[in-house]
Amino acid sequence: MSKIEQLEMDAHRAQLASDLSALIEKYRSIFDWDVPEVDEALSDRLILKALRQALDAFEADLPAGKPG
Repeated sequence: MSKIEQLEMDAHRAQLASDLSALIEKYRSIFDWDVPEVDEALSDRLILKALRQALDAFEADLPAGKPG
């Protein structure tokens, strides 16, 4: 049987995806404003890489012994 935390995450998964999409769009807009003739594919890769690095750093700071 799933833990209550998993059930709660499942209930909010769509909202999390929507929030992440909005965050990516926010940074796409910033690139569009700040970089003339922006390479959209490159900016998307850079945004995704930065998000992964931030998530990795956040995960590394979690208390030890508590797997996700």
